[in-house]
Amino acid sequence: MAENKKKILILTSDAGFGHRSASNALKTALSQKYPNQCEVAIVNPLDDPRTPAFLRESEEDYIRLIQKAPEIYRLGYKASDNEIPSTIIENLLILALYEVMGEIVRTHLPDAIVSTYPMYQGALRAYFDLNGVCVPLIVVVTDLISVHRLWFETGVDLCLVPTEEVKKLALENGMKAEKIRISGIPVSPQLTKNKHSKEDLRQSLGWETDLSTFLAVGSRSVDRLVETLRVVNHFGLPLQIAVTAGKDRALLDKLHATDWHIPAHIYGYVDNMPDMMLAADAIICKAGGLVVTESLAAGLPIMLIDVIPGQEEGNRDYVVQNGAGVMAAKPMEVLETLAHWMRDGRKGLQKEAENARRIGRPQAAIDAADLIWEAALRGPGGKGPISDIRRTRLIDLLTRNKINWESKKK
Repeated sequence: MAENKKKILILTSDAGFGHRSASNALKTALSQKYPNQCEVAIVNPLDDPRTPAFLRESEEDYIRLIQKAPEIYRLGYKASDNEIPSTIIENLLILALYEVMGEIVRTHLPDAIVSTYPMYQGALRAYFDLNGVCVPLIVVVTDLISVHRLWFETGVDLCLVPTEEVKKLALENGMKAEKIRISGIPVSPQLTKNKHSKEDLRQSLGWETDLSTFLAVGSRSVDRLVETLRVVNHFGLPLQIAVTAGKDRALLDKLHATDWHIPAHIYGYVDNMPDMMLAADAIICKAGGLVVTESLAAGLPIMLIDVIPGQEEGNRDYVVQNGAGVMAAKPMEVLETLAHWMRDGRKGLQKEAENARRIGRPQAAIDAADLIWEAALRGPGGKGPISDIRRTRLIDLLTRNKINWESKKK
């Protein structure tokens, strides 16, 4: 039976946790829906030693930049999200990743490839074109509204988008409607399988069962968490807090050193986030695509305390405009949010929980798994004539905008 298994390759990145989390959710969903029928491998091409150093270091540079100079990151994101800059970046990525992508494809021999990161599609398509092969390529977009045009490589077989707004962006960037599916961002299938009450889950986690419970999600890319928790700690009403620090050791030390006046459950990196979300009444986090999507799927009102400029601004707007949470960037806004949520028997909290459930897509990974499986069943095939479409497109763009691209040397 093993030799008949379909091989599915998921390409991801560790720039933040969202891309990896979506990949893990897809792998789990595929393994659950098609047990003994597929082999799923998750690979980060930026970990490959053959990848140029500037790309291998980009994940850590991303964290440093959003911590130290978020406005510079915003400027770069906005400036690059235009036709000429994005085409130049795409061509650079093709040159930088072409050999690595080819080696990954030859090593894994996949029946289908899934990408949860926008930097890989161009290099994969170039490799397919120049080698006369075609492996079905599915892109899974991991932000809700503000999405960079690099995601929308028109040559992919399928683009799975989270919202109608992102579908419109895909169409504006040249993707054909028949290649686009609105499926949501993949979240852990565990969020759909829970049969326990919040009280039972809290008991299993060692939490108080009868207190209003807030879950706070931290990491190195989350600012303002400590000052937010200081407000929660001194709010005055009966409640408890559970806090995850991820891999941020400095944050974990600060949390352990805090003089807590409420029941506080402190964790580093956790692998049972779905259970913790389902046990909570609300969540405190930044506006990352995956943590927001998971929170909505779990029916959790969201207190957003941080937003990475660029792609996360749309996530914030989506939550706030749908009445599923608030932006609370200052201590007074945190205090106001807690007061509004907790008054009148927690009516405010309950209303936002209803809105979160309304727009959440807990089935997203399972729905995506079906589409990926269909692609894997088709499997690799031959390809038409080799094209030079990217170089031609770049030259046309430069010429159209009166930019001299030719060498001055004769």
